[in-house]
Amino acid sequence: MKNNRNIKPKVLFFDVNETLLDLTKMKKQVGAALGGKEELLPLWFTTMLQYSLVTSASGDYKPFGHIGAAALQMVAANNGIKLSEENARKVTTTALQNLPPHPEVKEALLQLKQAGYKLVAFTNSSTEGLKNQFKNAGLTDYFDEMLSVEETGKFKPFTETYLWGASKMNAKPEECMLIAAHGWDVYGAMNAGFRAAFVARPGQQLFPLAPETEIVASNLKKVADILVTYK
Repeated sequence: MKNNRNIKPKVLFFDVNETLLDLTKMKKQVGAALGGKEELLPLWFTTMLQYSLVTSASGDYKPFGHIGAAALQMVAANNGIKLSEENARKVTTTALQNLPPHPEVKEALLQLKQAGYKLVAFTNSSTEGLKNQFKNAGLTDYFDEMLSVEETGKFKPFTETYLWGASKMNAKPEECMLIAAHGWDVYGAMNAGFRAAFVARPGQQLFPLAPETEIVASNLKKVADILVTYK
């Protein structure tokens, strides 16, 4: 891929959970379902991601929320906690759809819009789930498009999924930049030909074997400050 640093990407794709939305509130809700063990949230999130990849790699597709509920049941069972499918789905739906944005997010998104960028939400969550998340978080009006991978039947970080996102926006992969707080998402995007910016939220790291990421910053405002200098 040619070096196009400091050149404006045509489209900015944003991961949603943790990148834009703060998971702190969800930690308490999931912790309550797991007998007060809030420290199990990272394990649940990792298990959810693992089985979304297993589902895609197997040529199957299940809604991300359903995978999340199943993963919650698995973590609960491993910790001697009984949790029905119905209750697990209630917990994950309530938790995922009622997350506030990180404090700097709205200011950063406005800054990027005013700089002329096209902003696209790009998530493993369902279309309905994404719409509810953004409505509840007050983020809908900042975005030009909201894309869920459910149309592709494959979750991020499958290469085909990023290429589909670029195609939906009538852009070449190299004209797109993914902004995410997950090393796996950044890695997947770059392997698909995207440029990338990593938001280094607490507890998140880049994958050491991945190519160098173009932008690395501790929050979205700092990423925006860099992008508005691009020509």
